[in-house]
Amino acid sequence: KIDIILSPAMGGIIIGYEIGKILKKETIFCERVNKEFTLRRGFEIKEGESVLIVEDVITTGGSVREVIELVESFGGNVKGLGIIVDRSNGTVNLHSNQLALATLSAVSYEPEDVPEELALIPIEKPGSRSLK
Repeated sequence: KIDIILSPAMGGIIIGYEIGKILKKETIFCERVNKEFTLRRGFEIKEGESVLIVEDVITTGGSVREVIELVESFGGNVKGLGIIVDRSNGTVNLHSNQLALATLSAVSYEPEDVPEELALIPIEKPGSRSLK
């Protein structure tokens, strides 16, 4: 039983909305304010509500851990976690009811070990943590 779908902004919003539409459940999203996830725009989680968290991509699981803490701070119960791509190759286990549609390993290198062909590509910081 799920009462509400919650996705973190930015990447999870569209997939969360679509899952909510399929399940005919209310869908909300959380967003960062001063680097912390919060509910805005009139969104709320009531005490005791069952929440499904939907995210597009996880690598370390840090953002989803924050979303779980947010749900729990309102007295909500996380019932599961749906992910499109798990880039941890299945090593990040955030919930006993967790499903990823694709699982792969995201390779990272120490600066001195970056292969020459990759060293030629400019570095960009991915993710939405720096969005305000």
